[in-house]
Order: sequence, then C-alpha cells, then structure tokens
Amino acid sequence: MTKTYHKLVRDKIPEIIEAGGSSCTTEILEEERYLQMLHVKLQEELQEYLQSGEIEELADLLEVMMATAAARGLSWEQVEAIRQTKKAARGGFEKRILLKAVE
Repeated sequence: MTKTYHKLVRDKIPEIIEAGGSSCTTEILEEERYLQMLHVKLQEELQEYLQSGEIEELADLLEVMMATAAARGLSWEQVEAIRQTKKAARGGFEKRILLKAVE
C-alpha cells in the first residue's frame, strides 16, 4: 500500500524509511520550490508546536527557520544580528506586556 506525503522532510528520512524495509520516492527541489516548501514546513512545525507545546517541536521550528535563512542566502549569524538589533531598538518579550489600546 502506498501512502502519499508530498512534503519536505529531513535529509536522513529516506535512509530511515529504507532501513525500515520500505521504499520511497523522492525529488530534489529547485531553489524556488524549495523555498515554497520551507514556508509550508514552517507553518506545519508552528502548528505542531502550538498544539503540543513540546520542546522538540520548537527545536524543529528552529531547524526549519535556519534552513530558510540559508536558502535565502543568509547565515544564521546574520539573522541573529538582525534579531539583536531589533531587540536593542524595540525590546524583547521578557516583560510580558500586553498592549490593550492606544488613543
């Protein structure tokens, strides 16, 4: 019986599937399609984290974020520098502030 997925998976997943005695069909994506599928994967991982609250899902989300940065030609260090600049200018979320209204 064939189960269809059509989703981006981690690099070792095909090897793991075959080691388990199954076979799989894969495709290496072109750059534009890869970025599209990374965006889909970001949404998937975010939903999984929001539903479960598990730290493993948060780690998966970070992995996809790092892959997305790399696919866009950015190093994680560049992303981190942007994050730090924004935090210095606008703050983080440590104070737990909920903005309720502005007049």
